[in-house]
Amino acid sequence: MTTITDPGSPPRRRIRPDQVGVYGLLTVAALIALFPLLWMLSGSLQTLDELLSQDSLLPASPQWGNYVTAWVEGELGMYLLNSVVYTGTAVLGILAVSSLAGYALARLDFAGKGIFQFVILAVMIIPAPAMFLAQYRLLIDLGLTNSRLGYILVLITSGIPMATLIMRSFFANQPRDLEEAAALDGASPLRIFLSVILPLARPGMAAVAVIQGLAAWNEYLMALVLFDDNDLMPVQRGLTSFISADTPQQQILLAATALSILPVVAFYLLAQKQVVKGISAGAIK
Repeated sequence: MTTITDPGSPPRRRIRPDQVGVYGLLTVAALIALFPLLWMLSGSLQTLDELLSQDSLLPASPQWGNYVTAWVEGELGMYLLNSVVYTGTAVLGILAVSSLAGYALARLDFAGKGIFQFVILAVMIIPAPAMFLAQYRLLIDLGLTNSRLGYILVLITSGIPMATLIMRSFFANQPRDLEEAAALDGASPLRIFLSVILPLARPGMAAVAVIQGLAAWNEYLMALVLFDDNDLMPVQRGLTSFISADTPQQQILLAATALSILPVVAFYLLAQKQVVKGISAGAIK
């Protein structure tokens, strides 16, 4: 019997013998990386006694009520909403400032440009905890302690240096032809930036949004220092309320942790195509 192949279909790529070991190591590494996630999901469906005994990785009887308890009694919904507001606002602020600053560094010539880039690099070298005292003192002077605005401003200022360098690298690799054509048509620099440059910069901006979004979502130390009101806590700070020495409830904590990663996973799945384009275009080097 003769097998008919479609001439328009691409040829199948065969794995060479020397690639078997590489793919095997990558598979093992992927399983090792996924094991903590699988353990978390399994533990979130177990009772406390079953979780502490660690007799089996799989729950004998899935306890879906752990998720209900985490959401209702643990007020996880409030913490998630706070983190969504903080992260979304911070990412928008970072994108607005870094895109303008990155474009200026990539395309404009002005006095002190080299010094400005050096200052950005110097700020990135300083460890974040070393900046907490200065940031907290500034927030005290501005009357923004224990406030949403103060926390969002800290998130924005913390993410601008890296985001600016990423956007500068992306803008520097873009051709100037479209900008020159728009300038010949009489478009102003601001018009060129908004109508020509920003649409081309969507992959780079998506990469910045994912990187800075993860950083803002996982921020913990400044929230620990800044907030006294439980209603203002982001999700990473709120997760600590699920565990105590008097009422251990590790299974509820695991369920809350599993729910807390869903918004990040959903956001990454929506933006992954743009992120891959941004990486291939040179947004991250």
